[in-house]
Amino acid sequence: MKNETCIFCKIIAREIPSTVVYEDDRFIAFLSIAPRSPGHTLVVPKEHHRWVWDVPQFDECFALARRIALAQRKAFGQDLICSHVEGEEVPHAHIWVYPDVTTAGDKKDFVGNAKRIIEKL
Repeated sequence: MKNETCIFCKIIAREIPSTVVYEDDRFIAFLSIAPRSPGHTLVVPKEHHRWVWDVPQFDECFALARRIALAQRKAFGQDLICSHVEGEEVPHAHIWVYPDVTTAGDKKDFVGNAKRIIEKL
């Protein structure tokens, strides 16, 4: 179910461009436009839910976040990968996953950072 005013629903529907790192029938993972560090990825269920706790495939969502985190470890050579369950700024369930670095890679090199993650998935 799509929420017509939700920016993430618009990204999922390809109405707004994004740099996709992963996609399947239930989830999409894309790079943040305001990254905390290179490779900052948002893991988002395709079905609109306000909170991550309401996602029926809750365990699959976190399993994907783990998979992205492990790929980021390899791609960016960082041991510490952070994650946050977010929802205040965009009213659509999502998980932030990002390396705890500020110097590895270019924050604005979205395509390059996406390729680094995808190659390690």
